[in-house]
Amino acid sequence: MASSQDRGPPSAASIAIGTAIISGLFGYYLGQGRSIGLFGKPSTRAPAARDGQHAHSDESDISDMDAQTDDEEDSVQDLGELKTFPGNSEECKLVLVVRTDLGMGKGKIAAQCSHATLACYKTLVRADPSHPILRRWEALGQAKVALKVDSEDDMLMLQAQAVSLGLCAQVIHDAGRTQIASGSATVLGIGPAPRSKIDEVTAHLKLL
Repeated sequence: MASSQDRGPPSAASIAIGTAIISGLFGYYLGQGRSIGLFGKPSTRAPAARDGQHAHSDESDISDMDAQTDDEEDSVQDLGELKTFPGNSEECKLVLVVRTDLGMGKGKIAAQCSHATLACYKTLVRADPSHPILRRWEALGQAKVALKVDSEDDMLMLQAQAVSLGLCAQVIHDAGRTQIASGSATVLGIGPAPRSKIDEVTAHLKLL
């Protein structure tokens, strides 16, 4: 029988096979360790969409989100100093004046009123995060009233009147992606502010 000394050095093929086996075993156990969180949290990445299916956040979803963001940001205007009406303790309200001549659907009106509400809220927060009028409005139920107006000229006149009284008055201009032309003034938000102050501007308007 030949001794181990007579066998000679291992061949290159033997070394390659041994290396492949060791690498395979190491890779397998490393993968198993990662899958059970041995080397950190396991991956939570969502699986790729299958053939014939779309991912949840596709291009149309992103476009819609961008459109909403653009509308909201563009609606916030700097219209001068806002008054706090010291000594006035009456309930505060926010009025949403909607243009009826545009023929907007109910959903469109709801979306535009939401933009106007947020624009007015942002305006007061930027002026003073602890604005007393805003805090009173929040504490007493955040009253909102929807009114109607027949034209853009009438809406802009109301805005100018509100601004002259030191009220927050934000006009929303639509991006024009659905129903109406781009840049159309859709809703005027006035307030939040004491009821009597807003009534000086909108008392003559009818409910939507």
